[in-house]
Amino acid sequence: MKLFKSYTVYVIGFVVILVLSGCVSGGYSFTGASIGEAKTIRVEHFPNRAPVVQPTLSNTFTEALKDRFVQQTSLNLVNDMADMEFEGEITDYRITPRAYQGNETAALNRLTITVKIKFVNRTDETQNFEQTFSEFSDYSSSKSLTSVETDLIEEIVDKLTESIFNKAVVNW
Repeated sequence: MKLFKSYTVYVIGFVVILVLSGCVSGGYSFTGASIGEAKTIRVEHFPNRAPVVQPTLSNTFTEALKDRFVQQTSLNLVNDMADMEFEGEITDYRITPRAYQGNETAALNRLTITVKIKFVNRTDETQNFEQTFSEFSDYSSSKSLTSVETDLIEEIVDKLTESIFNKAVVNW
C-alpha cells in the first residue's frame, strides 16, 4: 500500500509537470502572460520630454520595462526588429499638493509620472495599441522630495510597467 501511494504521488507530479510545461511552451507563463507565437521583444529608449526632467528617470523606466518582460515571459530581448516592440516617451513628471490641512497647507504631496506608449505585436496585430499610462505615489509634505524621490520613482515605475505589461500580454 505504501508503494502504491508513493507511485501515485510520482505519477501525479509527472502529469502536473507535463501540463505546466505545455502551458509555458504554448505561449503562456505563470504571470498570466499570453505571448502567442512571439519569441523576441525590443524596448526602445524612452526619452524624457516632461516639463520637469528628472535626470535618471528615462533610463530607470526603460530598463524596468525591459526587465519586466524578460523576467515574466520567455521573450528574448533584441536590439533590432522584434515580434513585440515598445516605443514612446515620458510626458509628465509632476508634484501636486494633496490633503489640505486646516491651515491651508498640504499634508501630502503627490508625485505623478506619465508615459506615452506605442506597442506593436507583429504576431497578432489586433493587440497593437497607443496609450498614455499615468501612476502616482503620495508622500508626506514634511519630507523633502529629494529624501523620498528614489523610492517614489521605483514604486511608480513598478506600477507603470505592471500596467503596460498587463495591457500588452495579459488579456484577462
